[in-house]
Amino acid sequence: MKSRWVVSVLVVVSLSLAIYAQKTPQIKGDEEETGPYEPVPNWPIPLHTDFKNGSTIGVWAESPDRVMVFQRGELPISKEPLAAGYVPAEGAATAATSPRWEHLFTIFDANGKLIESWEQYNDLFVRPHRIVMNPYDPAKSVWLVDDGGHQIIKFSHDGKKIEMRLGEKGKPGNDQTHFNRPTDIAFLPNGDFYVSDGYVNTRVVKFSKDGKYQFEWGKPGKGPGEFDLVHAIVLDNNQNRIYVADRTNSRIQIFDLNGKFLDQWTNIRSPFYMYLSRDNFLWVADGMTQKFLKYDLNGKLLYSWGTFGVFPGGMWGPHQFTVDSDGNLYIAETFGGRVQKFRPKKGADPNKLITPPLKTSSR
Repeated sequence: MKSRWVVSVLVVVSLSLAIYAQKTPQIKGDEEETGPYEPVPNWPIPLHTDFKNGSTIGVWAESPDRVMVFQRGELPISKEPLAAGYVPAEGAATAATSPRWEHLFTIFDANGKLIESWEQYNDLFVRPHRIVMNPYDPAKSVWLVDDGGHQIIKFSHDGKKIEMRLGEKGKPGNDQTHFNRPTDIAFLPNGDFYVSDGYVNTRVVKFSKDGKYQFEWGKPGKGPGEFDLVHAIVLDNNQNRIYVADRTNSRIQIFDLNGKFLDQWTNIRSPFYMYLSRDNFLWVADGMTQKFLKYDLNGKLLYSWGTFGVFPGGMWGPHQFTVDSDGNLYIAETFGGRVQKFRPKKGADPNKLITPPLKTSSR
């Protein structure tokens, strides 16, 4: 009796699966180019019909309704994407390959509508590089890194006030008060911070929360604690290890809070940006392979996705990325000249998604 009941159940299950298979289209092919995400069309809404983004290098999602974008001016619309060697000149507006110096820092809502543009500060910048917010700061100040101007500028949340200015515009240096093309910032809970400096200087510099120089480490080279291009920096969620992207040495180096070398992860072609997710994985954007790379904190590669292209979902030079509290992913492309918004695919494997960053009382 029992065996007949089991057989009956198996027959019912088999018939159900057969009917489901007939009703559900079976996916054939697919390269999973965009991993667990799908691009959101027409985001953001274009600001012009005759001009487009220049090199787009910074994006920071403070919330789904407040997404900040930092770019190197605007270029005339053409059929060609940006050239790989594109380096804008400040205020240039005549040549087709040079930008007009407008809409450098903009803020968009969840639908891609422009809600703010800090045009009053355009003249401060020479070559924008990164947007950073301190996750422990209840005032939610906005830090903008300008590597071409050798400066880092801290703004009030509403953009009405400059709160701090480090470095001196147009005057590179490697002393306690100057940078030579700085690239990124990482914060400690007490407000102290580390600066990766950068394209020319090969060092990491620590400052107090009020911008006072404390110490530095690094020199040119390929050995432990030496750098070629210091392009990004991040602290782990326990705040006891510092990850530094040594871009043209194709590696990530790890240090303690005092700059003591601990480890390195090699054979990462060109780490443009690093992101420490809330669930303690280090995600890396590789600007040469156009891939997103997921590592555990021992350096083991767990997953990767991404492909080159200027079509929706493709990438050309992912320079910074961010994830909002709804799980949407935003990518700023330095050579593609755009920012893209991605949402998780329906039924996406949660282990393949990039979770939002460390949650603090200020978020």
